[in-house]
Amino acid sequence: MNPDELEVAAGTVHENLQGRVWEAASEAELREGLEKAFDYRGDVTITRRDGTVIDGYIFDRLAAGTLAESYIRLFPRGSSQKVAIAYADVKTLAFTGRDTAAGKSWEAWMKQYHAKKAAGEQNIERIPEKLED
Repeated sequence: MNPDELEVAAGTVHENLQGRVWEAASEAELREGLEKAFDYRGDVTITRRDGTVIDGYIFDRLAAGTLAESYIRLFPRGSSQKVAIAYADVKTLAFTGRDTAAGKSWEAWMKQYHAKKAAGEQNIERIPEKLED
């Protein structure tokens, strides 16, 4: 088997959204913005239609048939509480937090990992944290 002939998926280029405010003019734009917010690796600030504001990290979403049935889930800043917000309740969202993975790549992580391993460091593997209790 020749690895150069195997199917390889192209990598994802992440858009620089930090500092951007997303004001959707249509349902499609709102869904697009919330999908980008889910992929964003920093905090977002959501202004609801009732004027309340919540700031936090989006860790889950369900995109259903209607905006009322669709929702995002987030950890509000400074809290371990999980909050669900219906897409229909979102007026605007702002990418306010620092994108923690901006400029980082798998290659950079591997270079750092191998340098630590060569230096004799132990327990340097990355194990994902469990999100649900």
